[in-house]
Amino acid sequence: MEESVIYKLSKKFALRMRKLYVILTEIRKEYVISKQLYRSGTSIGANVAESIYAQSEADYTNKLKIALKEASESKYWLELLFESELLNQQEYNSLINDINIILGTLVNIINKVDKK
Repeated sequence: MEESVIYKLSKKFALRMRKLYVILTEIRKEYVISKQLYRSGTSIGANVAESIYAQSEADYTNKLKIALKEASESKYWLELLFESELLNQQEYNSLINDINIILGTLVNIINKVDKK
């Protein structure tokens, strides 16, 4: 089975969240927001992966809508980390760009399925 674009994007983002979590906890000594971001940031891909074997079209869109909520939450945590000066401008821009692409992709997929 060929991996979808959203699957690849969300998996890449989850791997970035893993690396960021290590940096935030071990180097920058931030434990609370980093854990929240790690959970929501990796949950995006987990829900996308679950959607692949959805039992129905409704189940499929539900999994993607959960992934969308997790992506939105991740964006919020990234904003807090940046505004708390735990992410520099370059780190923030790169991560926000990734999450905005994921958000847009999920919205497009959900809208296409809902229009059927």
